Amino acid sequence: MIKDMDLAQYRIQKAYNHLKSAEILFNAGMYNDSQGRSYYAMFNAARGLLALKQLDSKKHSGVISLFNQHFVKTGIVDRTAGRNLNKARVKRESSDYADFYLVSKEESYNQLETAKEFVELIKLTLEKMS
Repeated sequence: MIKDMDLAQYRIQKAYNHLKSAEILFNAGMYNDSQGRSYYAMFNAARGLLALKQLDSKKHSGVISLFNQHFVKTGIVDRTAGRNLNKARVKRESSDYADFYLVSKEESYNQLETAKEFVELIKLTLEKMS
């Protein structure tokens, strides 16, 4: 059986892999795809923290809701992190599904930097909780 901390660390590593992909895509000028990978980095990091409480959801909105309920509203994670995660989801959905939605280099860069900060914050939070 996988321990909660093992699953959390696996998901954090997955988040770092998504960050690496986002950076590669950004450097290749693929801004829409980079933005999507940045979101998935944040999403997997959030799921990493949820693993410590044996929580998860099949839906992205469910993961974000659980993250906000158990980590943002309780003050374990700053409110800005919760807002950034939700904004990243909206941007990812727009870039993946909306016709003629073009992500600028600046927007993609800002999302990548936000994702890096988010993943680091979650990693530090995970370390404090272990």
